This record gives sequence, structure tokens and C-alpha cells, in this order.
Amino acid sequence: MRVRTRLLTAPLVAAGLFVGAASASAASGQVVKDTVAITVAPDGTLQVKETVVYDGDAPARTLIRRKHLDDRQDRRFDVGDVRGGTLKNQGDHAVLQVAGGGGTGRRTAQLSYTVKGTLTALRTGEQLTWTAAGGWHVPVTQTRVTIESSAVVQNLNCFAGEPESTVGCTQFFTNHTHTLADFRQQDLQPGDYVTVMIGYPPGTTSGKPIIDERHTVATAFTVNGVTGGTLLGLLVLLLSGVALLYVTRGRDGRIVNKKAAEGDQAPLDSTGFAPPDGVRPGQIGTLIDEQADVVDVTATIIDLAVRGYVLIEELPRETHGLDWQLRRMDRPADDLLPYERILYDALFTGRDVVRLSELGGTFADQLAAVRKALYVDVVRQGWFARRPDSERTRWTTIGMVLAGLGVVGTILLAVYTNLALIGLAVIIAGAALAVGGQYMPAKTSRGATVLAHTLGFRAHLFRGELPDTPAGHRVALFSHYLPYAVVFDVVQRWAQTVADVGAGNDGPSDNLYWYEGPAEWDLSNFAESMRTFTLATSGAISASRQFRSLS
Repeated sequence: MRVRTRLLTAPLVAAGLFVGAASASAASGQVVKDTVAITVAPDGTLQVKETVVYDGDAPARTLIRRKHLDDRQDRRFDVGDVRGGTLKNQGDHAVLQVAGGGGTGRRTAQLSYTVKGTLTALRTGEQLTWTAAGGWHVPVTQTRVTIESSAVVQNLNCFAGEPESTVGCTQFFTNHTHTLADFRQQDLQPGDYVTVMIGYPPGTTSGKPIIDERHTVATAFTVNGVTGGTLLGLLVLLLSGVALLYVTRGRDGRIVNKKAAEGDQAPLDSTGFAPPDGVRPGQIGTLIDEQADVVDVTATIIDLAVRGYVLIEELPRETHGLDWQLRRMDRPADDLLPYERILYDALFTGRDVVRLSELGGTFADQLAAVRKALYVDVVRQGWFARRPDSERTRWTTIGMVLAGLGVVGTILLAVYTNLALIGLAVIIAGAALAVGGQYMPAKTSRGATVLAHTLGFRAHLFRGELPDTPAGHRVALFSHYLPYAVVFDVVQRWAQTVADVGAGNDGPSDNLYWYEGPAEWDLSNFAESMRTFTLATSGAISASRQFRSLS
């Protein structure tokens, strides 16, 4: 006796969306009868034999092969081993085309295929869920689905219509042994499905659902074993880099704290002015901030004047505006350091006098050579193992290239995989290298010691203490302080000191031996003149393309 049985547990809605029925021009006719016989194998695979009786063109049906479970996961149904037709995957669906062409009269087609991924293990057993029939592109008069297994059916249900329909089928029941489930449906419209659900005892099969991680922007940046390990490795590298910088910079700090007092005294010896370790102003600036910049060149020009190589002449503002004239002095340049000689030649090549406002041309072209010579000099002095600018450029370039590769890699990994976090890790590593590259130039122990003495000398200049010096030597001594004061940004104080000493009994009250003002100018104006001269010189140097970025 036939018994219509309803599912005792809550129904599970069938998966997927229908691609759409074929247009009337693409297919015509109808399926008179569709009989689907399914056997459940021990591994959970469905062995399907389908008999299709149809009128008109060979029909086609759309199978649901993928169901969206949530934002990250899909459930996939694998259909294979197709005979009697062809199967073409189309995204979340697959189109099963019955073999044969158009024609008239009634014909019968035999199809066979397998389906995997329809069984789900539940707490109380196993459940088979599958859109076993329907999805035809033409109307279907009669549909019958039988599903046979080695286990007793515990419950069953069936829905007809759209993929997520909750309308029950015409009939569904089991045979007398309860091992065969029988589902029947009358009059399916194109695109309608017959979705069957059957409950089995635990252990009926070894079948499992096939779950795919959906590739989205969210899943592309998923933390998994690979991405997590990469991020952990990046963290270790970054911490190692910080530790390395801490060790090298910490060494500098320890040496500075220990030896800074050795330079904190008046820079004098038996011969007169003697800065710590014989360091010259341009070298000091490069040693302290590891860059050859505008201030270093400005201080070197003033130092050349103080040492008797250049005479700085302030021009009358009434006729020339705010401008100065640099004059070559008749003194051999044998004791100039290479960078000083390059700067000296850049100022006076082909001329003995040049206005500050006219600097350009050859001078501007030679500034790059001055910078290079300064970097070479600090290496020659043994203060750095490698040129600071080359060290910064190398690491910064590597970091920028690595970050660029990381951007490209992140895009590609996000589009095609769930490993985009690896690309982000590369970007972070590249950015860290690019930023950290500015701190990569490391001083040698000798360089750190000279830096300590230099900082001690700076502390002495900041205090403004005047050493006990014979009256006839004070102008020359305090003038030698000025280029260093430019580097340490205390030029106003020491220019005023020089002016005060020069206005006394030690020298004339209207000029210095290395700096001359216009008519009716005296040393009371020197501090302001020196301040504006350093600003104007820095501006003239910054206007050249070689130092523009350092202004």
C-alpha cells in the first residue's frame, strides 16, 4: 500500500539559483516523462540512470552544482561520468544536454552520471539533499525519482517548483522494506525542480559535503597557516632590525655619554685654535646628521674666510640690495681638504671675485661633487664604514622596490588566492626598509668617539664661555668659532661676541680681517650681518638643484 510520508525533521531548503530557461527559439517541444533512478553507493556517491521521453528537439536541463552557504563558503555538488549527453559547467550551474538533434515524433534518451557531495552528517544520522530532477528548459508532464540504498529510510520529504520552494511534491513514499524512496511530480514548468531529502541512520555512507572557500575580498585576506606564518616571520625580522639598530645606536649613545666631556672645553692648544680631533665645520655637520647639506657648505665658506682663503665683502644696500661679494685671497690652497678644494674652485673658477647673488652655472654644477667629496671624506676619516648616502639610498631603494612588488603581489593574490596577506606583509616589510634605510648608516667606534667630542664642543659653544686668551688673539680665535656656531645654530651669539671683541682694543672697530662692511658700517652691525649672510648663502645654495631638497 502506498503511504505518503512527510519529513519529521525540519526541512532543508534546496541550494542555488536557476540560470534561466532557454528561449523558445533555442528549444521546443516537451518532456513527456522523466524517470530518474538513483542508487546510493557506500562512499556517498549517487549513481544516476535517467530515462527521458520527449517530443521535439533534444532537451537540456540545468543542474545546480554550487550552493552559497554564507559569505565565505559554498557547497559544491560534483556531477561526472556523463553518458548519453554532454555536461557544460556554467558558474554555479551545469547544463546537461541530451544527445541528439531536432526532429519530430516521440523519442527516448538514456542518461547516466554520478553525483558527489549530496550527503551531510547530522547529530542523529545522515541526510541526502539533492535537486534530483527538473531544471528542464521545456515543460515536463510526469517526473519520477527513485532513490535506493542499503539502509532504512528514517524520514523523507520532497519539494517542487523554484530551487528554494517549500511546496510539497505530488507524492512521495517508501517501499515495504523502507530502503527505496519514491517521489513523483506532475506538470513541472521550465526551470522548476524536484528537490528530495532523505534521512538515513548514522554510518550509512562515508559521504561528506564538499565545501569550497569562496574567493572574495574578505577571504583574500584570511589569516591561515601560510599567511600567519608569513606575518610571524615578518614580525621576527622587524624586531631583529629594531634590535640591530638599538645595538648600533645604543653603542653610539654609550660612547657619547662616556667621552662627550673630553670635548667640552676651550678648543686651544700650544698652536692656537684646535677643535676636537681636528674636525672642520663641514665634517661636523655630515658626522652629526649623516647628511651633507646646505648648512655644511655655508659653514665651510665662512671657515675658508676665517682661515684667510676668502674675503667676504658686504655690498652697500642702497645700490646692490642685500648682497655680498666673495673675493679670492692670495694664499696657497695646499692644506685644503678635497671637499674644501672642490668648493673653493667652484666659487672662483675663471674669476677672482663673485657676488653671492650670481652663484650658479659652474658653482651649481660642482655642488654635487662637493657633497660626494664630503661623504668620501667621512669614510676616509674612518668615521663610517661606507658612505652614508649610498647606504641610505641602497636600503631605501630596496624597500621601495619591495613595497612596489608587494602592491602588485597583493593585487594578484587577492584576485586569484586567499593569500593576499602575504602581499601586505611584503608591503609592510618594504615600507619598513624604506623608512629604516634612513637610519642604516652606522658610525664606527672611531666615528662615535669623534661625535662625542664634537657634541662636547657644542655644549661649550652653547654655554658661551670665553677662554682666557691674549688680547691680540681674541678676534682670530673667536672668528674660528663662528663656522662651528653656524653648524650648531648659535651663530647670532658668537657673531655678537666677535663684534664685541673686535670693537675693543684688540682690533679696528669698522672691519674684521676676513669680513668687510660698506661705508658707515661698523662691528656693531656684524651680528645681524652675519645672520643675514648665512641665510642668504644657504638660500643661494638651496636654489641649485643639487641641494634644493635639503633646504
